[in-house]
Amino acid sequence: MEELSLRNYAHIGDAVWELFIREYTVYKTQNAKLLHKLTTEMVRASYQAELLQLIHDELTDDEKDFARRARNTSIPIGRRNNQNEYRHATAFEALIGFWYLHNKTRLDYFFNKFRGMIE
Repeated sequence: MEELSLRNYAHIGDAVWELFIREYTVYKTQNAKLLHKLTTEMVRASYQAELLQLIHDELTDDEKDFARRARNTSIPIGRRNNQNEYRHATAFEALIGFWYLHNKTRLDYFFNKFRGMIE
């Protein structure tokens, strides 16, 4: 279940997630300040870590293993950041990146689920 490094999956997943959120938020407001607030609330590590927890039971065993390995990947974390939260967010982003590159159907399934959660 791996072609790229876990860090690279997380890197692409971060971009895909932010684009998904931006596409969602641009239809919510014309106010630039509110747009920024809505977007940053949903791309922060704590929110991504929470979403990973919410979808955990729906992941396949391979996806759970992939997320676990991504969570345990050595990554630079600032002293002020919550390390556990950041690692779970990295696992979330790695899954998004993997689905984006290899399983768009699965990505669409979870994006539809996330749309329902953030409405």
